[in-house]
Amino acid sequence: MPEQLGQRTIKMATINVQHMNDGNGDSSYASNSFLQEHAIRRALPFLKHAIKDMANHDAFFKNDCFMIADLGCSSGMNTLLVASNIINTVHEDQGENIGGCFVSAVPGSFYDRLFPDKSLHFVHSSYSIQWLSQVPEGLESNKLNLYISKTSSLNVLQAYGKQFHTDFTKFLELRYEEIVCGGHMFITLPGRSKADPASDDCWSLWDLLTKSLLEMLKEELIRESDINSFNFPFYLPCEDEVRNIIQDNGSFSVDNMNVYEVNWDPDDTDYTNMDDLNLEHNHNQGINATTKNTSKVIRAITEPMLTSHFGSSIIDVLYKKYEKHVEEHLATKKTRQFTIVISLTKK
Repeated sequence: MPEQLGQRTIKMATINVQHMNDGNGDSSYASNSFLQEHAIRRALPFLKHAIKDMANHDAFFKNDCFMIADLGCSSGMNTLLVASNIINTVHEDQGENIGGCFVSAVPGSFYDRLFPDKSLHFVHSSYSIQWLSQVPEGLESNKLNLYISKTSSLNVLQAYGKQFHTDFTKFLELRYEEIVCGGHMFITLPGRSKADPASDDCWSLWDLLTKSLLEMLKEELIRESDINSFNFPFYLPCEDEVRNIIQDNGSFSVDNMNVYEVNWDPDDTDYTNMDDLNLEHNHNQGINATTKNTSKVIRAITEPMLTSHFGSSIIDVLYKKYEKHVEEHLATKKTRQFTIVISLTKK
């Protein structure tokens, strides 16, 4: 098989299973995307600032249409959350000068071209581009891991970093072609707070899935070869990585870069207490509710990929074990997702 065709096959196979749990059931993404909603809402002040900055340049709103695209908005309650806030911000600023709104869905991967040349004024993406176009090559030594962990070798860390560099660079190149000169792009993505890719804020909750699978291996419910042949197509970059890729690409200038943290339990609104869990928000349910909320978030975004690889028969057992390990983890440490927000302007 030619190398190019082989790469295309790998990419298409990844895309086919790289989606959230569909429907509206208890394990669906639609029912368990509050963490992503909180990330969006915490970024709204920065987003509104970017839109109002554009409003100062009347040319963007004198055209027949102000074109925006939200890439990777998935399904459920968050699908139109950003678009509606952008529309409201534009109306607040421009008043009666803005007419009706038209919405359409565009299929495809944002690692490919989606829109005509210079057709967009504003592009948004939240909690999406951490998903890679494919599993990195060269992960053969990452045995008994599903992602980067404290036991991962240097070549595994480098392979993940290289794939993110390739994908994010491609993302920037494609959007450069689609955005008008002076247009804006606003990206929110989960990342890590430290330069070390193996830092615990990068892998802790993901490592608990590995731990759950290893228990099932001991119980002879799965094969070791199945674990060794699976790695998540996912990467959490640090600020410097993101900034350096943007600068090296040279197509966009960085207007603002900010960071904040989001609690993995979407019902936990306490952002002051890191040493101990604040269980008052769930009253009598306490840590059990916190555990279930966190576990459901992870299940909603990982189940399709794990089902495709390991089969559906092990899934309920896997996530039951995972919930137990999450409870043990959260009993000693509150876990938050470090988040990076970047506002860009096309040069």
